[in-house]
Amino acid sequence: MATSSVSKGCFVFKPDFKKRKISVPIEDYFNNEELDSEDSKLRFETYRLLWQRIKSETEQLQEGLNENLFDNLVDFLQKSHSELQKNSGNWGSQMRLREIPTAALILGVNVTDHDVIFRSLTETLHNNVTPYVVSLQAKDCPDVKHFLQKLTSELIDCCVDRNSKEEKNDKALRRTSYSMDSLSSWYSTVAQTGPKMTSKKRATCSQWQSPPVVLILKNMESFSTKVLQDFIIISSQHLHEFPLILIFGIATSPVIIHRLLPHSVSSLLCIELFQSLSCKEHLTVVLDKLLLTPQFPFKLSKKALQVLTNIFLYHDFSIQNFIKGLKLSLLEHFYSQPLSVLCCDLSEAKKRINVFSVNQCEKIRRLPSFRRYVENQPLEKQVALLTNETFLKEETQSLLEDLHVYHINYFLVLRCLHNFTSSLPKYPLGRQIRELYCTCLEKKIWDSEEYESALQLLRMLAKDELMGILEQCVKVLNSSTEKQLSNTAQKIKGFLTQFQNLDDSKEEEDACGSQPKGLQKTDLYHLQKSLLEMKELRRTTKKPTKFEMLRENVINFIDNLVRDYLLPPEGQPLHEVVYFSAANTLREHLNAAPRIALHTALNNPYYYLKNEALKSEEGCIPSVAPDICIAYKLHLECSRLINLVDWSEAFATVVTAAEKMDTNSTVSEEMSEIIHARFIRAVSELELLGFIKPTKQKTDHVARLTWGGC
Repeated sequence: MATSSVSKGCFVFKPDFKKRKISVPIEDYFNNEELDSEDSKLRFETYRLLWQRIKSETEQLQEGLNENLFDNLVDFLQKSHSELQKNSGNWGSQMRLREIPTAALILGVNVTDHDVIFRSLTETLHNNVTPYVVSLQAKDCPDVKHFLQKLTSELIDCCVDRNSKEEKNDKALRRTSYSMDSLSSWYSTVAQTGPKMTSKKRATCSQWQSPPVVLILKNMESFSTKVLQDFIIISSQHLHEFPLILIFGIATSPVIIHRLLPHSVSSLLCIELFQSLSCKEHLTVVLDKLLLTPQFPFKLSKKALQVLTNIFLYHDFSIQNFIKGLKLSLLEHFYSQPLSVLCCDLSEAKKRINVFSVNQCEKIRRLPSFRRYVENQPLEKQVALLTNETFLKEETQSLLEDLHVYHINYFLVLRCLHNFTSSLPKYPLGRQIRELYCTCLEKKIWDSEEYESALQLLRMLAKDELMGILEQCVKVLNSSTEKQLSNTAQKIKGFLTQFQNLDDSKEEEDACGSQPKGLQKTDLYHLQKSLLEMKELRRTTKKPTKFEMLRENVINFIDNLVRDYLLPPEGQPLHEVVYFSAANTLREHLNAAPRIALHTALNNPYYYLKNEALKSEEGCIPSVAPDICIAYKLHLECSRLINLVDWSEAFATVVTAAEKMDTNSTVSEEMSEIIHARFIRAVSELELLGFIKPTKQKTDHVARLTWGGC
């Protein structure tokens, strides 16, 4: 089909081999001229070391979360293949049903994270089950022929350190027509000789003379229905020669198996379901290990954390993308904050303060939080902090130590409060700890209505519920290596002891002991009236029981803890050193807005090019702007249909002004052709971007598609 483009062209640019790429050290990019900082390399090195620690912690965390799932999968595969081996002598009875062992792995809709899981799963299966593990994607298998071709190629590549005879067999297999018969013959040959494994291979694989072939279909929903059906039917016929085990990677629901496969085909599969950890639970664990801990000094402000969590919850559910956003936050913090050199371990930060220059000390004084701290100090101390460098360094070390202790206590009390509020009806302070954390970052939580309603609900907890929560709080406080709140833990243990010593039955008898023995009138009206009077009298004269008094003491104790330790971090001196708050920067980089970016680039090229010649007043068109910018700003002045002749003449007028020509003078024919070619190229680029399109209404016009086009 012929295209309806304004212009067509092909341009070839030959590379200049004389020019060689000059390598620039990465740390040189940290030399931000606007900051006037002399420690850019140290900040980059600090960033790199801190990110390596976070990355290592993340990898260990993901391995731990997937460990249970992988263990269950390995047990299933080993059990399925062992049953095949036990009945290998009686294939007729075993293969009567011809069922292929199949594991349906429900991974969730976070498709971008699936590759990481499958890589770890492949490595685990290699080490524990079989050397023959193949992963296929739908794009590589449009039909059965390509399916078998890709499977054959991947299986051959699974063998390592093969001898020359095996290599000849492999080459012969590659040359033959791809079929299950040829695969079965190749497998029987390899199974007899046995592939030579690497030293990492474990004993669980070597105990089988004929290890199974595990085929992982990464995105099962994307495979063609006919391709899946044909492959399953063919494989079931050769299962006694080619021991195949399938693993379906499913993003939606296991019902998709029965939607893609009819009963006659799905009956050939022996399916067992395996569920991975949900995305939200995974996010909670990641936040708990990376942000809600004093282990890593770097923290996120409320708005920055909300940007990352909103992208996760409303866009992709991807943990990998969330971690990339966290890495970007870390990078931006160390690049834009000159005092981020102190965002490291406390002992190292104290050493770096001792060698601070006068310029760096002045940057500490300019921090808003430090200025507020100085204003609240006595006059003599204010003068010393503003004039004495040695005293300033000592005070800064003390403030950083206070900030470290603040974070230790903050996260312990935060978890205790979450234990109290996470099970309340309607979750007034949120069900997840990240919701409670965002609220505490934003303001004093005890000033909110939600906190008051949560306290009212806590005052109605039963004894068993309250004791269970207190036991969880004791575990949280004892889990910290820093014994900052040891007295608090002892106090809570004292509350538990008092609850255990209560005798509820006796108290109930005391509360119900004094009641009227008889009624003077027995008619219905007076009986109801007397009951109401008794109820009101009991309500006004009832004394609180020991349990109620003790419960009130516990709630007041927790309330005091919250007011003492859950102060917003913005009130802490030097919080700018460790907290990243540039949420707009994250939003610009992570929330793609192509329409705004295109309009800004074309309407105001100075925003990106930073060329002083491109600065112009609003409504004016700079004559030295790129051709596409000139054409774009001219087309904004037109209606729905744009006359190409008028547009071209206006373009030539602006361009010739750049060449310092008089538009009334005669332009040479060669120059006119060059300007016309530049105009055609600019119009073609606007068409490619979707701003205009050719129209059949008028041959010498184009239709405007955006921003005012009707």
